[in-house]
Order: sequence, then C-alpha cells, then structure tokens
Amino acid sequence: MAKKAMIEREKKRERLVAKYAAKRAELKEIAKDESKSVEERFKARMKLAKLPRNSAENRLHNRCQLTGRPHAYYRKLKISRIALRELGSNGQIPGMVKSSW
Repeated sequence: MAKKAMIEREKKRERLVAKYAAKRAELKEIAKDESKSVEERFKARMKLAKLPRNSAENRLHNRCQLTGRPHAYYRKLKISRIALRELGSNGQIPGMVKSSW
C-alpha cells in the first residue's frame, strides 16, 4: 500500500490539471501562434510560467486504483501487476486463471 500522502498528492494534481486545462491550452495556443507579435507571445509564455507547476498534465503519474502503487501499472485495467495477480488468484477477474506447470 502506498503512502496516503502520495495518493492524496496525486489526487490534488488531478484536480489542478482539470482546473487549469482550458487556461493552459489557451495560453499555449497564443504562444505558438506565429501571426501574433513577439511581445504578445512572450507575455503568454510568462503567464503560462506563473501557473502552478502541478497543473501541467505531464506531472501526473499513473497509480493503481486499489493500492496506489506507482510502478508496474496496467493502463487498460488501471491496476498494478500485484493487484492483478491477487484478483486473478481469487477468481475475481473472469477468464483469468493462475498458471502452473
């Protein structure tokens, strides 16, 4: 089980990303627009830099929905390999059986 603080920090980042997504996209569009003046594009970049760091989407990290584990994460299932194996062993995932030979 991951630390509660790390899980909560990740949730906080998700909220910030959602909150600032539109503003961030708008400022990025202005900054990339070649038809705008250099000063206007620079101001857009400065405003973008003043936004909270954790509002950037690339600061998010995938975590297991059950345990909060950040590594060995299956995106399709949104759980870690350990949680997947446990659920499979308990028969809670249809069609999955633990192999043995």
